[in-house]
Amino acid sequence: MAKESKRRQNSARHPGQTDGLKSRVARILAKGNKEATYETQQEAETAVLVAVPDKRQANVRTQEYLDELAFLAETAGATVTQRFVQRLDKPDIRTFVGEGKLEEIKAYVQHSGASMVIFDDDLSPSQLRNLEAELKVKIVDRSLLIIDIFAQRAKSATAQTQVELAQYQYLLPRLTGLWTHLDKQRGGGVAQRGPGETEIETDRRVVRDRISFLKERLKELDKQSHTQRKSRTGMVRVALVGYTNVGKSTIMNLLSRADVFAENKLFATVDSTVRKVVLDTVPFLLADTVGFIRKLPTRLIESFKSTLDEVREADLLVHVVDISHPSFEEHIAVVNDTLKDIQAADKPMLLVFNKIDQYNPEAETERRDDFEEMNEDEDEDAPALRPSLEQLKATYMAKLHDPVIFISAKDRENIDELRALLVRHVAALSPNNWYTPAPEVEE
Repeated sequence: MAKESKRRQNSARHPGQTDGLKSRVARILAKGNKEATYETQQEAETAVLVAVPDKRQANVRTQEYLDELAFLAETAGATVTQRFVQRLDKPDIRTFVGEGKLEEIKAYVQHSGASMVIFDDDLSPSQLRNLEAELKVKIVDRSLLIIDIFAQRAKSATAQTQVELAQYQYLLPRLTGLWTHLDKQRGGGVAQRGPGETEIETDRRVVRDRISFLKERLKELDKQSHTQRKSRTGMVRVALVGYTNVGKSTIMNLLSRADVFAENKLFATVDSTVRKVVLDTVPFLLADTVGFIRKLPTRLIESFKSTLDEVREADLLVHVVDISHPSFEEHIAVVNDTLKDIQAADKPMLLVFNKIDQYNPEAETERRDDFEEMNEDEDEDAPALRPSLEQLKATYMAKLHDPVIFISAKDRENIDELRALLVRHVAALSPNNWYTPAPEVEE
């Protein structure tokens, strides 16, 4: 027992860090220079972004993806100082980027003092170890960055348990990287394994046990949530879905007068919020759900199963789209694919284009043709005028789905039409379809 204790004391993995389960996750989530001490006071971190797109990907699309990655980094609390792009047929199996680009990144990191390098794709455990050995700073891939943001945002017991499960599932195949000082065999011979391998196996068993415990805990919480949802039977359930940061929480607050946290950051909402709403004497339950994103980690989708049940069990989906984003069509496709993954794509749906107050028809050349005839007499050098609702309804966007509505939740523009549309669809889905719209009064 004394030898075991002494051996563990001599195992200086990361100076200043404890050996608890939480710290083992922290070594992956906040692992810096191995020679540095662990500071309890968190300093502002600077990040370098790296993307390795396919050679066929357009430059504009590559920059949009990097803009999203930068937004993710800022949401997590890091300041982006530089971006690196290398086009390859396929990523390098050892370091993800080529040797020359790696030297370029290394030189910049050493010169600027950047504290982390963030990759826009998932890294294998060996790539993560090799990059950390070469760059001597914290290496973060896309999945880890999103998981870290979820960990910051999770408030309820269910969401915190789901995020912790995703953290441990991410950690499990990467444990070897935490034991590089004990990775050599001692003594040699069959069945004579070194202390590094023994401790790695011990950690793996501990992490697997924790994963099993969290899964059981989630089953219990899921039963509680299922019981709560069963108690709401008899009322139509509506779920707000969409890409992250499209304004779902703002719409939730407008329709339900709730106080759901909303800000201009990705994944402002991780926990589902359900409120009873009554519009024009028609009651229904409205749920604000976690936003989707490109390359959403599979382990997060699996972990957030009980949260996504609000979407799966909804009677009507309200798909909110940020019309001002240049890639809103891709966002629509990402959301539709995610809905297919969770078996919720066949539900009745309303398509709501939000943020028309920020929409610029000249932001994308593909859209300009829709508005050429509308502003023929205007000065070409003059700033583009925001299209009216009537003009928006005449574009191809209005034909992407049936029904489609254009709103600005921020300016509360066309919200009355959204309420009326919701009332009609909720009433049609009600078990007792008794609602009759009030006749319009002629002025």
